[in-house]
Amino acid sequence: MLAQKRLLAALSTVFFLVLVWSVINPKERMTWFLESVPALIGFVLLVLTYRRFPLTSLLYVLICIHAIILMVGGHYTYAEVPLFDWIKEVFGFSRNHYDRLGHFAQGFVPAVLTREILIRTSPLKPGKWLVFLVVCVCLAVSATYELVEWSYAAGEGANADSFLGSQGDIWDAQKDMLFAVIGSVCAILFLSRVHNKQLEKMGVVLQ
Repeated sequence: MLAQKRLLAALSTVFFLVLVWSVINPKERMTWFLESVPALIGFVLLVLTYRRFPLTSLLYVLICIHAIILMVGGHYTYAEVPLFDWIKEVFGFSRNHYDRLGHFAQGFVPAVLTREILIRTSPLKPGKWLVFLVVCVCLAVSATYELVEWSYAAGEGANADSFLGSQGDIWDAQKDMLFAVIGSVCAILFLSRVHNKQLEKMGVVLQ
């Protein structure tokens, strides 16, 4: 528990440093707000639920990384993150792919969160049904986000281009959801064993 508290202190420090950096002269103030608010809401929820429902250390680290991805995208806009502009030039891509990273994370991190909540609060145990439901939840989260983007774009028109980050791709929403699904599957494939060990250390019975 002491080790986790130290980890959380370090993660909180990193979170607030990136938050302060991201809010200084962002590309577009509204885009920063729309992209960064989920990270801020997530931080508040984690603080409020820590004593009653602490999560695994793995999950706290992943959530922090996801929050950083959101805040970096909010600062530059998803279509203009410098590192991915450089990658675009080097590999001859037709667009900046930072938003693909963001949507991959949108599946990868919620997959571990959903997995942990279901294992700890429902009769489900590691197995095919758990995998199926985790992927379905991640797809639902991604689809909901696309609906939010569509609703905002319908009201703002061309002013919503930076928030959408579609960069002229008419299939952007579908590709975003695909990357979220890929992210969720990758999280299950590569992190389930580590996640199970951390859950067992917390006293969760997996059999």
